Amino acid sequence: MTPSFHLLPGDPGSPVLLHVPHSSRDVPPDVRDGIVLGDEELARELDHITDAHTAALADTAARAAAVTPWRFVNLLSRLVVDPERFPDEREEMRAVGMGAVYTRTTHRAVLRPDDLDERPLLEGYFTPYAHAMTAAVDDRLAAAGRAVIIDVHSYPTEALPYELHGTGPRPPICLGTDPFHTPPALLDAAREAFAPFGGIGTDSPFAGTYVPLAHYGRDPRVTALMIEIRRDVYMAEPGGPAGPGLDALGVALAALVGEAAAAHG
Repeated sequence: MTPSFHLLPGDPGSPVLLHVPHSSRDVPPDVRDGIVLGDEELARELDHITDAHTAALADTAARAAAVTPWRFVNLLSRLVVDPERFPDEREEMRAVGMGAVYTRTTHRAVLRPDDLDERPLLEGYFTPYAHAMTAAVDDRLAAAGRAVIIDVHSYPTEALPYELHGTGPRPPICLGTDPFHTPPALLDAAREAFAPFGGIGTDSPFAGTYVPLAHYGRDPRVTALMIEIRRDVYMAEPGGPAGPGLDALGVALAALVGEAAAAHG
């Protein structure tokens, strides 16, 4: 089975874990066989659904940071499984066919049959990813006494039909928060780091942040923040090349990483 994630080590004492879940376009052949789209349709869908260049952004930030963060990078497209969804009926995105295993596209076309047996994909990809991410957080807790998850995403300038909350503000930078896991100091540090990009919003058009279920709502030593970057800030949409904004964003993310490593937990 195709490896689905990569943990890139940082400074042994760093509490910071950059999580990059949606940057890849890779769909293994066995998974591709279950997708009903033609090749051109699939390529267009990957243009829309992929958080393009976010792995490169995290790499730039890691190289620029005073204390190198750890990075957990999804090597496969979210069309395989989406590791940030709940794998059960708690997931509100199931209403539009985009739970842990997607059955609909961003434009609500059929991606997989409705009678799909999700278990092979969940057992083969979702569960190992969740276990590995949990272990990565546990490792940071053991090494540093705390863990700071910074979730790196992007979103399109114009809302796509699948979005459940697409009518709200779409600022250049959206910060996703959690009432238990996002301390004010971490949020303030992000606002300061990304201030050069103009408008900074909170929880619109996307809200929340990723914390493994083993820690979620239970362990205050695990803090988290989601960074959502509007794609016109750094790339040609949809699915096009990165522009000069990517390097500037890397510098801003490195500044946030530095503050998170130094003072916020």
